[in-house]
Amino acid sequence: MILDFLRDRGGNYAMLTGIAMLPIMGSVAIAIDFSEMNRQKQATVNALDAAGLATARQVASGASDEALITYANEFFKANLGSVDPADTELTVLLPNNQHGGGTLKMSAVLNYKPYFLPSFLGLMGTPADQRNREISFSADSEIRLKNTLEVALVLDNSTSMNDYGAGSGQRRMTLLKSAAKQLVDTLALQAAQIKQVAKPVQFSLVPFAASVNVGPENAGADWMDIEGLSPLHHENFDWTKLDDPTRYAEKSGGIWYKRGSGWAAEENGILSRFSLYQDMKYVSDREWVATGQEWVCTKYYRNGTCEKGRWRETGYYDETISAYASWQGCVEARPYPYNIDDTPAQGGTANTGIGFGDPATMFVPMFAPDEPGDRWDVEGQTKDNYSASNNWWNDGTESTSGSSRQRNMKKYFDVRPYGATASQGSGPNYSCTTTPITPLTDVTTPEGLEAIKTAIDKMASNGYTNVPEGTAWGWRTISSTPPFTGGRPETEKGNDKVIIVLTDGANTYSKPGNDPADNKSTYAAYGYTGQGHNGTGTTRMFMGTSGAIGKYDYSGTNYTNALNEHMTALCDKAKAANVLMLTVSLDLSETKADEKAAMAALRKCASDSRFRKDSTDPGKPAKLYFNATSSNLDQKFKEIADELSNLRIVG
Repeated sequence: MILDFLRDRGGNYAMLTGIAMLPIMGSVAIAIDFSEMNRQKQATVNALDAAGLATARQVASGASDEALITYANEFFKANLGSVDPADTELTVLLPNNQHGGGTLKMSAVLNYKPYFLPSFLGLMGTPADQRNREISFSADSEIRLKNTLEVALVLDNSTSMNDYGAGSGQRRMTLLKSAAKQLVDTLALQAAQIKQVAKPVQFSLVPFAASVNVGPENAGADWMDIEGLSPLHHENFDWTKLDDPTRYAEKSGGIWYKRGSGWAAEENGILSRFSLYQDMKYVSDREWVATGQEWVCTKYYRNGTCEKGRWRETGYYDETISAYASWQGCVEARPYPYNIDDTPAQGGTANTGIGFGDPATMFVPMFAPDEPGDRWDVEGQTKDNYSASNNWWNDGTESTSGSSRQRNMKKYFDVRPYGATASQGSGPNYSCTTTPITPLTDVTTPEGLEAIKTAIDKMASNGYTNVPEGTAWGWRTISSTPPFTGGRPETEKGNDKVIIVLTDGANTYSKPGNDPADNKSTYAAYGYTGQGHNGTGTTRMFMGTSGAIGKYDYSGTNYTNALNEHMTALCDKAKAANVLMLTVSLDLSETKADEKAAMAALRKCASDSRFRKDSTDPGKPAKLYFNATSSNLDQKFKEIADELSNLRIVG
């Protein structure tokens, strides 16, 4: 039939057919172009979707904005198939929020160039400038990026938290536990609805007082100063006092060792705070073992013979000797600047030959020296008591120098007799009063939620207040680097690292009532303030502070001011590292100078809200500082929950 049509020369038929061919061929051209246009359009949409998903994964990895846009374009073009990349345009709009969450928006434009339509339009008499116009199509893609939260609860566990809260009729600690658990419950419930992200909300808990407890189970961790390499490890000890030729101390390669046959199996072992905990012994129990009888004369004749007497049982006491104390998990503050940051401990061991970095980055176990005064009677020695605040062992010397008595190391190797006088202070764990840190825990699991809430319930009030030390450890718990490594990488987008700090008092470092060793303070996270750091005359607490801090002013006010400066510097560093700081003052008053200063330090520490405006100045963001009383603490924690919820909702 088609061949007959082509061979036919009939004029009318040819003319009619020619006229009919225009719409017929036009329809064919349009159909071909329409089919190809749809194919290219679908290929462009598919490439857009693939590029969106791939780029979203790159966003989470922490790539730069420039790298992300380049990656998106390359991935898009690589997946266009037979579509000419020159006929497409890709626009990438990255999330504004560089901390967490947000929406990745991408749009693609396809400029389709028809194959047959221009010729058909020419036959139809369409002007040349209108025949070759491209047909443009656009497609949009929005991908909600993951948003995860890592929250450190840094909560005051000082003695004053046991006081009754203003206007509440309940103790502050009781109210804090309730509010903190409600916060965890709220965010855990929200996070449980998110199935596509692993560990969407994690919490850590850092109870603090005068020090922070990292957990005694970490005694052997590679970030602990096991070998005594840190410059502060031996600052209160004088190992040269161990000068017996058969049992003495020798320093080699920065480490003190046990030398001499008198150490028996322990010869060549390391002398450190950890070794002291093992070496201090006491008679914990004893049992009489009878070996026979002997005659004891009780009255003699003038000639020296026995007039009266009695038989008595002979024997000896079988004594049980035990370790006097064990490390309870608290550590001292590192020397500046490591006391106010999350610099990882540069570990390694000298014994094994593994390289190590700056020993000052290591964490040193707390060991409160026995302060001057004897605590039990020893034959030939008069019992004396210098009334020092933490006198818990015999001094082992009759020196009249309180400092010499305190630093004498021989005493720790005397076995404490059975039934000796009880300690006056708290022993080597003095100022270690809090429960251990709970590392980051996924609260979207029943086990994780219960673990955090149980840890909150175990908190107890005891000790002084060192807010910057607690805050520093809060930062370390959400960090990706040691000592706690549960945090996501700092470069990972879509994740918010948050620290919530609450305190009910000013920073304090206690002054001793009696100070025979001239310590200038009681022992806590900064050791004794009367001890200069690493051979200098400046105590660690005053390192890195401004000229407003007297370097030889050992007053409580100066201690508070120094700790406030550390707090400010620490918060500035954390915020610069994109950590969101939320601070809460509890029952503090601006009518008291020290509390007013504490409130100012907390307000300065707080980050700006990303969502709320200042009620007094709408042009500025609200500060994430919450001035709470015991009567409204639960409401303030609900406001904190709302703030953290917004991090998960708003891009």
